[in-house]
Amino acid sequence: MLALRNTLTRSLAARTPTPQVYSFFATGSRQYDGTFYEFRTYYLKPSKMNEFLENVKKNIHLRTAHSELVGYWSVEFGGRMNKVFHIWKYDNFTHRAEVRKALAKDKEWQEQFLIPNLPLIDEQESEITYLVPWCKLEKPQKEGVYELATFQMKPGGPALWGDSFKRAVRIHVSRGYTKLVGVFHAEYGLLNRVHVLWWNESAESRAAGRHQSHEDPRVVAAVRESVNFLECQQNMLLIPTSFSPLK
Repeated sequence: MLALRNTLTRSLAARTPTPQVYSFFATGSRQYDGTFYEFRTYYLKPSKMNEFLENVKKNIHLRTAHSELVGYWSVEFGGRMNKVFHIWKYDNFTHRAEVRKALAKDKEWQEQFLIPNLPLIDEQESEITYLVPWCKLEKPQKEGVYELATFQMKPGGPALWGDSFKRAVRIHVSRGYTKLVGVFHAEYGLLNRVHVLWWNESAESRAAGRHQSHEDPRVVAAVRESVNFLECQQNMLLIPTSFSPLK
C-alpha cells in the first residue's frame, strides 16, 4: 500500500506543472544583445565646475573616439552641488575592457583630457545598467531639460515589482505629461534600482506636468500600486552640456 501511494504521488507530481514567475521587465532582448550603459557621476571641487566643463568641451573628441557618449549633463538640482552626470554605451563587457585598454595607451587623451581634469574631481561613481526590454532609447526632437528619477525597489527583483513599475511608467507616457527617454535597470551598483530618464521643454513645463499628473486618477492608481514595492526614490534635474548628444 505504501509503495502504491508513493507511486501515485510521483505520478501526480510529474503531471503538476511547477509554478513559474514571469516578468517582461528584465527578460528578453537585453540578455541577448549585451548592450549596456555606464552611468558615471563626477563630484567636482567647489569653484572648479566651469574649468572642468571647458576642458571636457575642448577635448571630448579624444574620449568619444573610443566609445559612444549618450549624454552629458551638469546637475542643477538634486543632491550635492558641483556634479556632472554622463552615460556611455558599450556593446558588451569585452568592448568596455578593450576601450579601457585603448585609453590607457592613448597619450593624447591622458595628457590633454585625463591629467588636467583629475585634480578638479573630488569623487567618482560608476554604475552599469541595461535598458529594460520594453523600452528603447529615445532622442528628443529639440533641446530641453532632463530629469533622472531613481527608484530603489524592494529586494526580489523585477519578477516581484517589474510589471507594476512598468504600468506606472507607461501611464505617465500615455497621458503626455512628460517624454520618456529611457528606463534603465541596474546590473552593478545598488541592486533592485531603476533609473527613469525623462525630458521636458523646461523646468516650468516639468512642474506643470507633475502637478497635472498628481490630479489624474489613472496615474495615481498606477503609482499607488507600484509604490507598494518602493523603498526610496530621488531625482536630479539635468542640464545638457553644449557637447552632449542628448540636448
